[in-house]
Amino acid sequence: MGSSPTYKAWQKLQGKPAGSALFSAAMMARVPYFASVMPRVQKMAPGYCEVTAPKWIGVYNHIGTFHAIAACNLAEVSMGMLMEATVPSSHRWIPKAMNVQYLGKATTSLRAVATLDIPDFDAITEGTDVVVPVSITDRNGDEVVSAEITTWVTPA
Repeated sequence: MGSSPTYKAWQKLQGKPAGSALFSAAMMARVPYFASVMPRVQKMAPGYCEVTAPKWIGVYNHIGTFHAIAACNLAEVSMGMLMEATVPSSHRWIPKAMNVQYLGKATTSLRAVATLDIPDFDAITEGTDVVVPVSITDRNGDEVVSAEITTWVTPA
């Protein structure tokens, strides 16, 4: 079972100077709605993805904090890149649902970490829900958003 083209691109670029920035720019070009939060993939591996996003005027809400939907977008970026690194080419995935808890004001740049205990893909012979937890923390390490994103995984 092979890796996705997205994960292969990450593996090729990650150790190079500006590789993370180049990969992140290419990701935003391919998925333009991610660009609103200016995400930068920091780490990407099967079962793990870390993405950061700066606090800038494009994500401010009326009280000057990182707005809720921008935080959801950041959660989706980290989940999506985790799934690209995790799901073998024998299967495909699509987001199905998102459960989000806003735990505190996001007054700084943010860091989203998606993690997953990797399922046995050989056992997935029909559509299966795979839930990816995402923790979003501020610069102080305080969790400000907690999300669970349900993906629908099927054989390709």
